Amino acid sequence: MVRVKRGKAAHKRRKNVLKQTKGFRWGRKSKYRAAKEALLHAGNYAFRDRKVKKREFRKLWQTQISAACKKYNISYSKFIHLLKEKKIEIDRKILAELAKNQPQIFEKVVETVKQ
Repeated sequence: MVRVKRGKAAHKRRKNVLKQTKGFRWGRKSKYRAAKEALLHAGNYAFRDRKVKKREFRKLWQTQISAACKKYNISYSKFIHLLKEKKIEIDRKILAELAKNQPQIFEKVVETVKQ
């Protein structure tokens, strides 16, 4: 049976790791051992932060809606509660967008809810 020399596969793997760490700082972009470690952590952070991103955006939308509601003398929690009571199904992302870019439409939504 022929001997298998694994240099080609190892080189390909190392090249791939270094390609993925392009743009990292210091030795983590050029030294294989440091690059492998950095890539492992980067993957973990990316996985975690895909979930955190959703939380952060929801918090941002809540803050924007709350700020807009204060102009019409209604708290955020009461506003959301009244929306649910009136069966108006507009999500927070759209409400925040309306509050920021279309204040006249947001005002109509608030007036509808207050009635």
